[in-house]
Amino acid sequence: MRQNLARRAALVDAAIEVLARDGARGLTFRAVDTEAAVPNGTASNYFANRDDLLNQAGARIYARLRPDDATIAAMSRGPAGRERTARMVREVLERVTTFRTGYLALLELRLEATRRPALRALLTDRVRADLDANAEGHLAAGLPGDADTVRLIHLAVNWLVVERLTLPDVFPQETAAELITTLVERLLPPGPA
Repeated sequence: MRQNLARRAALVDAAIEVLARDGARGLTFRAVDTEAAVPNGTASNYFANRDDLLNQAGARIYARLRPDDATIAAMSRGPAGRERTARMVREVLERVTTFRTGYLALLELRLEATRRPALRALLTDRVRADLDANAEGHLAAGLPGDADTVRLIHLAVNWLVVERLTLPDVFPQETAAELITTLVERLLPPGPA
């Protein structure tokens, strides 16, 4: 397998674009080569097989969705209350919906994971680790609520992301922001603003 890390990343990013546009069935090495504007056969030199490409696309999506250090620091500012929690959740919604192709590709990968045990294991481990880290971070920051509250917010916001990306007129951006505030206010106990 080839080791040019920049080329590999470009091919995985191209795979994400193909997944989002054409679905899992459209993800072929040739389609990735075309999307990445590289000679035919390039992707097959970098990935052992289609499963390898799917797994690496899944890992790359999560890496690209992770907030940068400045965003994490900004989310940590302010009193540990409902308003800060709502602001953090709105930021997550904005960040995820801004990387539209990434999340659409992730939905394709989730569907494909029902047929591919290795991909299912990779995504299960990743989502579980993210949920655990989010709950731990929430509690460590002194924010109101418990780990179940974080899980409930996760579930609600994930479907809101799907609505925003697939049927954006159902919940326009302003309505989505208001719903997040309502969700947080109903799930979290009152406390510092």
